[in-house]
Amino acid sequence: MQAALPHPSGSGNILAGVLCGIAAGALWGLVFLAPELARAFSPLQLSIGRYLAYGLLSVALIAPRWARLRALLSRRDWLDLAWLALAGNTLYYILLAAAVQTGGIAMTSLIVGFLPVLITLIGSRARGAVPFAQLLPSLLFCAAGAICIGWHALAALASGAQPGQLVGLACAVAALLCWTAFAIGNSRALARLGGVSAHEWNLLLGLATGAQALLLLPAALIHDTWTQSGADWLLFAALSVGVALLASLGGYALWNRMSRLLPLTLVGQMILFETLFALIYAFLWEQRLPTALEAAAFVFLSLGVVTCLSAHQQRPR
Repeated sequence: MQAALPHPSGSGNILAGVLCGIAAGALWGLVFLAPELARAFSPLQLSIGRYLAYGLLSVALIAPRWARLRALLSRRDWLDLAWLALAGNTLYYILLAAAVQTGGIAMTSLIVGFLPVLITLIGSRARGAVPFAQLLPSLLFCAAGAICIGWHALAALASGAQPGQLVGLACAVAALLCWTAFAIGNSRALARLGGVSAHEWNLLLGLATGAQALLLLPAALIHDTWTQSGADWLLFAALSVGVALLASLGGYALWNRMSRLLPLTLVGQMILFETLFALIYAFLWEQRLPTALEAAAFVFLSLGVVTCLSAHQQRPR
């Protein structure tokens, strides 16, 4: 039986949800830069650093409300937290970092840019969702924008890819599947929970992710090199804390709030802002203007969001 997902009751909820989605995308776009800035460290080390910091910050913030939350959570809730933390945080970030370091930001953005298409397709099957025919223009714009973003990367692959590019492509596809599962599962978990706020759920995800980072630490100690310079370690610490604070705590708090305000078919579109902001940050870092294809991608992705919003506002109550 198909699950009935929550949908907003009015335009005010839609506007607030979209603003939360834009803000979350602005913070999440930063995670694409971190692997590029800290190339001296492996994807596993970057994931452990980020999520240990996320876990410690979550412990400090959740301590005053721990007794109440523990009484509210069932065994199913804890199992949900475990697999959501793995799919949406630990494994996803390892794969994303590996994709950026071996395949480049452009190809990674292309693959991750198809998240809205997958999630919207799945969300359109839910009871009470906007009909697929009304969502089709938005999906086509999203696909066109993603293709524009990764056109150069695809051309490189077609002309004879290096082994590293193929590894990066595989990691990006795996990351796409992980985050699709997370977005759907997290939206449904938030809809089911009562008495737990979106911020508190984010902190609980931080606890679960921090525990997984601790479990991965022995593997990193055995298989990775730890001979980086002092300057490298200072950069690593700053990036770990910064990404944990901004992307994990701030970004997920905004995303969870948005997930309670918007239907899944519109939630998927909000992931586009992560891709857009990742590209903006990349342009600023590289000190260049977007190419014609990159500018076209911005237009297509923006049209995808606008047409999806229009489809939801036209939906009869």
